[in-house]
Amino acid sequence: MVVFTGAGVSTESGIPDFRSPGGVWSKMKPIYFQEFVGSEARRREAWTRVFSGAAGWVGKEPNAGHFAVARLVHSGRVSSVITQNVDNLHQASGVPDSKVIELHGNASYATCLACGVRHELEDLRPVFVDRGEIPVCRECGDLVKTATISFGQQMPEEPMLQAEAETQLCDLFLVLGSSLVVTPAALFPARAKQYGAKLVIVNRDETPLDDIADLVLHDEIGPTMTAAMRDLN
Repeated sequence: MVVFTGAGVSTESGIPDFRSPGGVWSKMKPIYFQEFVGSEARRREAWTRVFSGAAGWVGKEPNAGHFAVARLVHSGRVSSVITQNVDNLHQASGVPDSKVIELHGNASYATCLACGVRHELEDLRPVFVDRGEIPVCRECGDLVKTATISFGQQMPEEPMLQAEAETQLCDLFLVLGSSLVVTPAALFPARAKQYGAKLVIVNRDETPLDDIADLVLHDEIGPTMTAAMRDLN
């Protein structure tokens, strides 16, 4: 089995989704990658959002849906968790890093855009909050950015290749909490179906792929997955 998760799996942890009323992009406009690279003012705004917690992507706890996915992984039934989320909650719920494929990156740390060195946010906090300096790489001095994939930024090649390989090999592709409208990530469920896998979608609202799915449940993720896991041995 491959589990594919979107924002809906994390809303029960208090993390807002992106596009619905009250979501992240209804409260603030996204900062495009080219803006971040080209404008000191936009970089400062981006780091202000990070350390003020304005986006609300980090600092929350996993919910029942995350723990159900982790239980499936530890049962040996799941080969990977492909996620559109950047909140690190699959790892926090006990899914090994090696099993999580992050298509849109991770908001819980930062990386250098030039050399790729990882930077912990708590190490960067005094740089920006206390000294008012925009963080740069400790190794090469280039720009540092949270390890999320921004609008206009190229999708990460390795996770995309890993997700494609997992999609080709799985017997069951389980979608949890994704609207399935953001491409190229949303293409994977349809490909799984083309490769011969069963497709199951659990999402509060309808998705464009409901018609080709083998099972569709329009319900909340946590209660649904908790009920589904009761008979798991």
